[in-house]
Amino acid sequence: MTARRMLRSTAVFAAVAASVILVGASPAAATQPASSAVPAASTPAPTPTPTAPIPDDRTDPARAAEYWLDSTGVRQAWQVTRGKGTTIAIIDTGIGKPPLAFDGAIAGGTDMSGSGSADGRTPVGAVDGNHGTWVASLAAARGKPDGTGMIGVAPEAKLLSISLGFGASAAVPFTEQVAKAMRWAVDHGADIINLSFTTNTLDWDESWDDAFLYAFEHDVVVVVAAGNRGSGTSIVGAPATIPGVLTVGGVDQNGVASEGASTQGITIGVSAPSENLLGISADGKLVTWDGTSGASPIVAGVAALVRSAHPDLDAANVINRIVKTAVPVAGAKKGTRDPLYGYGLLDANAAVTAPVPAVAENPMGDLAEWIRVYRRAESSPQPEPTATPIAVPPLPAADAPSEPGSPLLPSAETLRYGTLPLLAVTVPGILIGLGVTAAARRIRTERGRRA
Repeated sequence: MTARRMLRSTAVFAAVAASVILVGASPAAATQPASSAVPAASTPAPTPTPTAPIPDDRTDPARAAEYWLDSTGVRQAWQVTRGKGTTIAIIDTGIGKPPLAFDGAIAGGTDMSGSGSADGRTPVGAVDGNHGTWVASLAAARGKPDGTGMIGVAPEAKLLSISLGFGASAAVPFTEQVAKAMRWAVDHGADIINLSFTTNTLDWDESWDDAFLYAFEHDVVVVVAAGNRGSGTSIVGAPATIPGVLTVGGVDQNGVASEGASTQGITIGVSAPSENLLGISADGKLVTWDGTSGASPIVAGVAALVRSAHPDLDAANVINRIVKTAVPVAGAKKGTRDPLYGYGLLDANAAVTAPVPAVAENPMGDLAEWIRVYRRAESSPQPEPTATPIAVPPLPAADAPSEPGSPLLPSAETLRYGTLPLLAVTVPGILIGLGVTAAARRIRTERGRRA
């Protein structure tokens, strides 16, 4: 364990209820087999150390097709490091066992789907089982001893193979698989975690809060694919929306945002090639494919190069070097984030060699703060009341109920409030009426006599 660790596609398919998608495209054509401590001011550029050159036959058809090795400065960065001493966890459909491609690269693995093998090396999924092998080959394929065949961005980095199941290929809920996979990767020495899938939703299951926070708290760089328009993803979805992850958008061979093999969103941090990529399938065949599923492991490989060249940098500063050295696109201001390109186009050589001012915080955000604000964390305990309670005397006992009587017989209340008032009004009225009647008769009688 290093001192740093101690300090601290369009192969798309719907899956689970949340519409989980692998953001790498199906092969277009098959070809041949195949710390908390922060530096005070800036991190100095490392002095290139002469190393034994690895065979690299640029005339080989596979090597010639890997245009991103030169367009993103990877071959230049190899003059300093090729990723030795770092470990990249590929949380995907599992890294297969193609001949030679990963000899000496796999440092461990496991299965989270319930349908793969214990070592995570059996591809999971009848349709997209090769996806994880393609992703891993872009990150750290070894190439053939004679310098031919596909080679990854960090060909001396180690890999962890963690297989997931998508949709019907999983006996375990997808969100649970991812949460467990993140923790397993951290506990087994991952310096970088690559996630080349999207859920097509902005929000994520709360179980991912703790899982991703666990990775960040253990100084792990998490690299995530932004998603593809070609798969119906118009904007980035989780996990690319989680604060703290390095979200990767996709561009074509000319550095223009890909219309089908990328998407857009304010969480994109950097862009990398996502069209006409190569990938080695589990059976050793070399394929061509598209998607930010491929752009993401290219960036993950560069993160491994940076960590190898700067072993004392924490994850926040590894990410910072990648985004701060990105090449701004035409019309974009350096240092600002574009919804299509993020901070710009990946420059592996600059990320490894350029002097970059250090930062104290992850430029991609703070998940812990997001959880505090949006998950409504428990508030501080309320103070106990200090006032002395007032004793209230008990109310007098109620009168005993009277014996029930017949509703047809008068009671004291009906006599008092009904009968007596009625008599007081009625009797005088009757007497007055009788008096008036008698007076009227008397008057008539007197008139009759006079007549």
